Amino acid sequence: MEGFMQDSEYWPGKRVIVTAGAAGIGLCMARAFHAAGARLWICDIAEEQLAAAARALPGIGTMRCDVADAAQVDGFAAAAVGAMGGLDIVINNAGIAGPAAPVEAITPEDWARVMAVNVNGQFHVARATVPHLKANGWGSMVCMASVAGKYAFPLRTPYAASKAAVISLARSLSVELGPHRIRVNAIAPGVVAGERIRRVFTDRASTRGITYEEMEAIALRAVSLKTAVEPEEIAALVMFLCAPTGRAITGQVHSICGGLEYTE
Repeated sequence: MEGFMQDSEYWPGKRVIVTAGAAGIGLCMARAFHAAGARLWICDIAEEQLAAAARALPGIGTMRCDVADAAQVDGFAAAAVGAMGGLDIVINNAGIAGPAAPVEAITPEDWARVMAVNVNGQFHVARATVPHLKANGWGSMVCMASVAGKYAFPLRTPYAASKAAVISLARSLSVELGPHRIRVNAIAPGVVAGERIRRVFTDRASTRGITYEEMEAIALRAVSLKTAVEPEEIAALVMFLCAPTGRAITGQVHSICGGLEYTE
């Protein structure tokens, strides 16, 4: 069991996996775990970014893995657990933005791909890793959701529906795994600074026939603090939840959104 040691004493040697850990929020989390002294394996579909992450974070394990493919996830989990000798923490982070379009313009293929990555992928990761957490006798899993899963998100129906499913998955797993001393929480970011949100805003601006700056202003007007969240802030919250500081926290959806209480 984790005990009540200081977090700085807790991390060295802890065994962590982060899906989609080679860029964006995933890379920020990987950096935080690595800096704290944890043992770390990450996966991603971007091989060049995986190689760059390996150079930047000496000692980590990396593997190309599409989480929508159960066999690839099984292979990644087996390789990571085999190399680290077990597993303590799972960051179920992989996800895609999907199309920004009216529902009648969304193809069945686009819908299916969003669900395959964002929902099925989180299931595949949980299915492959939970037996190792149970064998460990305790553990922590964080599922990356979104405020889109809590509120109405026009022009983003596949993404919003997938993130609502992630929230339900995390809550259900928290109850199922609680007796095994495994904590499961969901993180619901709002507008997060970075390349991904720039792509989303560009697509939504095009769909609406407005400028990028107008789209950004519309998105931030619903945010109390009128600013985007930084990826490093999300990483800090994840570290808090997975450390002894989060020992009694499970089954929760933790919004980190600058006070977003509605959508436009």
